[in-house]
Amino acid sequence: MCFSATASFVAGGVLSAAGGLTMARAKTKSEMPFASIPLLFGIQQAIEGVVWISFGSTLLNSIATYAYSFFSHVLWPIFTPFSILLLEKDPFRKKILRMFFALGLGVGLYLLYFIIIDPITANIVNKSIAYRQSHLYPPFIIILYLIATCGSCLVSSNKFINLFGVVLLMSFIVAVWFFTETLLSVWCFFAAVPSALIFWYFKRKSVAGMRDK
Repeated sequence: MCFSATASFVAGGVLSAAGGLTMARAKTKSEMPFASIPLLFGIQQAIEGVVWISFGSTLLNSIATYAYSFFSHVLWPIFTPFSILLLEKDPFRKKILRMFFALGLGVGLYLLYFIIIDPITANIVNKSIAYRQSHLYPPFIIILYLIATCGSCLVSSNKFINLFGVVLLMSFIVAVWFFTETLLSVWCFFAAVPSALIFWYFKRKSVAGMRDK
C-alpha cells in the first residue's frame, strides 16, 4: 500500500489470502490466471512493504524497487488482457481481446526495456512512495497501458469484468488527479483493493454452479 510499511504488509497478507481462496474456487485452467489476480496484487503490496523498510539499505531498496516496477509496469498490461482473453467465449470479442493482449505485450516489453537500461529510484513524497524514471510515464504510453488493462475489461462479455474495468479506470482518474507525483504507488493500491472482489465473483459463481446441479 502507498501510505506505510504496515499498511502494505497487511494489504499484501489479506489479498494473498483472498487470492489463494479464489484460485481454489477456479474450476478450469482458463479461470486460473484471472483468479490469481488478488494473489499477484498481494505479492506486489508486500514488495512495496519491503520498499518502505529498505530506505536505509541501498541494495535492498534497489531490488524491491525493481521488483515492484516489474509488477506495475510489465506484468499488468500483459497479464490483464491475457487473463480476460482466456475467459472470453464470444468469438468476435476474442479477436478484439487478442489485439488488446498484443498491445499490452508491446507496452510491457517497451517498459521492461527501459526498466533494464535506465535506473529507477524510489523516495517518500507526502506519505506515499514515488517511483522515478524518465521513460515510465510518457502520456502516450500511459494511454496505451490503460487501453490494454482497463480497455480489455470493458470489451469482455462478462458484466463483472466490465464493472472491474470501470473501477480500475475510475481509480486511475482519482490517483492521477490527487496523487500525481505518487501515481504508480497509489493507483496500484486503488486497483488492488477491488481485486479482492474477484473472490466474491468466484464464490458466487461456485454457488450458482452448485444450484444448477
